[in-house]
Parts: sequence; structure tokens; C-alpha cells
Amino acid sequence: MFTATEGVMLPTTITGSWPRPRWYNARLAGQPLSTCMKDVVFREQLTDAFAALLTDQERAGLDILTHGDYFHDEDLGGHAWHRYPLERWSGLRGDHRLTGDDPMIPQHRPGSILYEILSGWRWPRVVGKIEPNEDSPLEYAKIWRLAQARTRKPVRFGTVSAQGVHQLLTDGAGVYKDDGRRELIWDLATAMNTELRKLAAAGCTVIQVEEPLLHFMACFQPKETELIDFLVDAFNHEVAGLEGVEVWVHTCWGNPNMQRGYAKEETSYANSIEIHLERLNADVWTIELKDGRPEELKLFAPYRDKLEKKLAIGVVSHRTLQVETPAEVADLVRDAMQFIPPENLVLSSDCGFGRQGCDRMVAFYKAVAVALGANIVRRELGVDESYVPAADPALQADL
Repeated sequence: MFTATEGVMLPTTITGSWPRPRWYNARLAGQPLSTCMKDVVFREQLTDAFAALLTDQERAGLDILTHGDYFHDEDLGGHAWHRYPLERWSGLRGDHRLTGDDPMIPQHRPGSILYEILSGWRWPRVVGKIEPNEDSPLEYAKIWRLAQARTRKPVRFGTVSAQGVHQLLTDGAGVYKDDGRRELIWDLATAMNTELRKLAAAGCTVIQVEEPLLHFMACFQPKETELIDFLVDAFNHEVAGLEGVEVWVHTCWGNPNMQRGYAKEETSYANSIEIHLERLNADVWTIELKDGRPEELKLFAPYRDKLEKKLAIGVVSHRTLQVETPAEVADLVRDAMQFIPPENLVLSSDCGFGRQGCDRMVAFYKAVAVALGANIVRRELGVDESYVPAADPALQADL
């Protein structure tokens, strides 16, 4: 069902992560949030950071806000995005570099930034059945409350998909013995579903599950149809029981330190469009477009008159420091409307801005460009525009 986007023409948002204020240097370091919140310095830094973050996004004129991934430590290349649940679930232990059939590093060589990042990442190993740990909870509901209490606009909660980390876990103990690692994936999805249900019960009505493997598998291993079918079931299991929640599924092609994970010409959503539009139990699908392949908009032509889901298109890049103009945003929206009805469009960034590398002012004015670009097209459509405080001449710092 639609909640945050209901009744809003061309609603605006950003993917999730946001650059941290320079003074926000607190770390959870694998500890439970509630444990860290007993420290008055941590408590003040986190809550003040949420206030600054949400003020930035409201001043930029965005309709749907995010938590900025501010509960993640500022790790190399945004690694805490993967690590946050893995540091807290039972059945996982340690901090090890992947060896042997490492799926991430071999294509990169010393002297490249991606080698520097990926070789610096560390992962726990499977030592038992993976399940929630009451001594080290994820506390997504508490994080959402801390953010939502500071704004009246909807705060979308985003989290890494459970299936997006399974290939990075070494199971030397032989806990999960099936060849396809399906039992491991299912237990990861079950643990995440438990947390998402608590989040929904707390009142969060818009949840984003980030980077399930489906678009990667469909693009690079399309013949693995049986595994793809299983991953569809695993995703739907991960988001089961979220009645009253607008579920978003975020997809892009990688974002460690603003770097492209794959060459642009290698990537395509062509093989996964039917999966996301017809088979996943999600309401909004986010796609990388501004820094992706705009010609892929044609993939949506067959669905134009029968779309039941909404498409959140990236209209500003998370990889470039050049801030797009509102006119550039509006041009891309007009291109998209040739294939996607405006009532089914959401405007966003390609991916998050906070994966180490982007400046906070750059991220802010990219968000402003999204809001102002949306207003250009809304004006042409004859619908209400959103107020953008950052563009109000009377509210500038220097007049």
C-alpha cells in the first residue's frame, strides 16, 4: 500500500545515507544502541545529528526524509551499512578478511581505490544458527523514533537486505551445509523480518530494503533461474507481515566511497524488470538512472498503462561532485514520463551520499535540485508545488 507517497505528485526524497557533520564522530563499535545512549556525549551527538540531518532535508524541500544512516559508524567505504546487523545477530563472530573464493576483490588490483576499500573490509564468520540476539538488538524501532520525533514529514527507514550479505560470510564451521546456501539466506531473511515487523509495529509506515541480489543475478547470471526464483521468495519472506507499510526496494550498481562497482555498459535492469514489477512484494522500486543508462527507461514502455507500483528514479548522481541544475532534473523527469505516468514517479538520488567521499553542502544542494526540478514539472502539470525553504529569497544567510 502507499503511505508516504499517497496523494503527492512527483514526491521527492534521497536514497538514504547523508554526509555526517564534522563534529559527529561518535561510534557504536558493535555495541547496542541503548548501551551507547547511556553515554551523555554519544547521546547528545546522535540526537543533535538527527536534528541537523532532518533540518537539512526539510530545508532542501524534500517530501520524504531519511535517517541518513546516522546509526552506522563512519567506516571505510561505508562498510558499516553491511556490518550493522552482522555485528549484532547470533551465530556470527570475528572480523576477518575474505580469502580463497572472495567474490569482491579479484577483479581489482593494488593501486586502485576499490582494491584499497574492498581489501580493507572485514567480515564475521558463521559459527552457529543466525538469529536475533536479545543481548545485542538491532533496535531499528528506536532509531526510527529518534528521527521521526524531530520532524512531521515521513521518515523512511532503510536497511541492507539480508540476502545481500550472505556471499560475504564464510561458514567454516559447516553450520549451513546446503550447496546453494539457501538455508543461510533464509535464516538471514527471517532475522531481518523479525526486526522489520517490530519497526512497523512502532509506527514506521515506509521501509526500504536495500540491494537484494536480484538485479545483480538477473544481469550477470541470468541462467541461474532456480536460484533467482528462490531469492524472490527470500525477499518476500523478508518483508512478510508489513501490513500498512509502504515497502521500497532499492537497487543500484554499487557505491563504496562514491565509486562505480561495475562499468556502466555492463549493467542493465532488462532481465530484472519483470521480477521487480510483478513478483516482489514491494510498492516502490528505486533505480539508478542519472548516472546509469537513461535509455533503459524504454524498458518500462510495456508497463506504462498497467503500472501498479511506483518507480523512484535517480535524478541526481551520488558519484559526481558537480551539482545538477533544477532544469537538468526536470529534463530527466520529462524523459521518464514518456514511459512512466507521473503519478507513478518518485524522484530521488541514484544512491546515498554518505558512503565516505561526498561533501555535506554538495549533498544538500543536490537535494535542493531534486525538489526544485520537481516543482518545474509540477508547474507544467498544473499541480501543487512543494515549498523549498533553501530557495526562498527572504531566508538566505547573506542578503
